[in-house]
Amino acid sequence: MAKLKCAWFDFTCCEGCQVELTNYGEPFLTLMEFIEPVEFREIMTEKTTEKIDIAFIEGSFSRESDRKRLEEIRSRANIVIAYGSCAVTGGINALKNHQNMNDYKEIVYGKDKDMPHLDSQLAKPISAAIKVDFEIPGCPIDKDEFLRIVSQVIHGSTPTLPKYPVCVECKLRETVCRYDEGDYCLGVIAKAGCNSPCPAHGIPCEACRGFCDEPNQEALVELLKERGPYGKRWAEEKSRMFTANLRKDAK
Repeated sequence: MAKLKCAWFDFTCCEGCQVELTNYGEPFLTLMEFIEPVEFREIMTEKTTEKIDIAFIEGSFSRESDRKRLEEIRSRANIVIAYGSCAVTGGINALKNHQNMNDYKEIVYGKDKDMPHLDSQLAKPISAAIKVDFEIPGCPIDKDEFLRIVSQVIHGSTPTLPKYPVCVECKLRETVCRYDEGDYCLGVIAKAGCNSPCPAHGIPCEACRGFCDEPNQEALVELLKERGPYGKRWAEEKSRMFTANLRKDAK
């Protein structure tokens, strides 16, 4: 079996998902028996303009000037996989979509806010610009899920993601609920698939994988207001941390 040519590309993000892959160790090396990286900024300097079998795209679509590059990647790739929350939903970058554009440009760039190379727009998922074949959510991605989905794609299977919330995984792990500890948690509406490591280690779920199917957003805000420590405004803003583009008030 010929190895599949794969390339990794990044847009508006911290590139943390690429770094996560470089920390994967032996399982990623095993995957290398089936794929050939031809472009991957975190581990190699080479770049390619040739056709590729799989394009992995990290980061959100936040500049109209990036559309052409995305379309060029799409035209070269047989399969496009958006990976990481920024690429799948717009991620934490989309919080700015709920702010005045001039305000955040002033805060971030100051006197340079109108320079062309600093142009910015609403942060959107990669699917807002090009057709995406598969998605791998998370901030960062779950390494085991990445390996599973890529393996399924390589062998011609159709990957699927869980539809139920993180709470189900916490129950399966017999993890004490953060609310029972007097804490908050977004696991009640968060898409499962990560095996809920954060609550298991005493950290609230922030829904970095986006929403589960049919999330009750209003009930979550009420729960956070009731059980969280900081009141109504905090509850409303906390509930959109990684889901700003998914909420009913999304722009």
